[in-house]
Amino acid sequence: MIVVRARLLLATLWVGSLWTVGYLVAPTLFSTLPDRVLAGTIAGGLFRVEAWLGIACGLLLTLLFGFRTADDNAPLRKTVLRLTLAMLVCTLIGYFGVQPFMASLREASGPGGVMSSGAKTQFAILHGVASGIYLIQSLLGIGLILKLRTLR
Repeated sequence: MIVVRARLLLATLWVGSLWTVGYLVAPTLFSTLPDRVLAGTIAGGLFRVEAWLGIACGLLLTLLFGFRTADDNAPLRKTVLRLTLAMLVCTLIGYFGVQPFMASLREASGPGGVMSSGAKTQFAILHGVASGIYLIQSLLGIGLILKLRTLR
């Protein structure tokens, strides 16, 4: 019972923080702060923390799926493990794959920000890719929470 609750708690922490940062905090920063460069810097820091939290939660959840419970449903457990791993892959691709390119464009753009530089289109494309990955991860998170609730 403790393992089942720990799985649900970790998944809820991960998915809840994912939704909070991506769909509440970051948009609020850009809509309320007059300086978009500052908003982007703060949002970038929050997404970095979110990525590391996601990696930690994903790894811990993966380890917890190694423990079988008395009322274990093996096919459902495999589905939940696959959802967890897919979310973890999204985090790794977004943070270690796309984010470094976005960061290098930001650094090269200078104090005016990337939107006032020649790299605006390239940054917008990378931002779109990152947002798409984040959306996929968010949708996988819905599936993860719903499946974990039926695993009890």
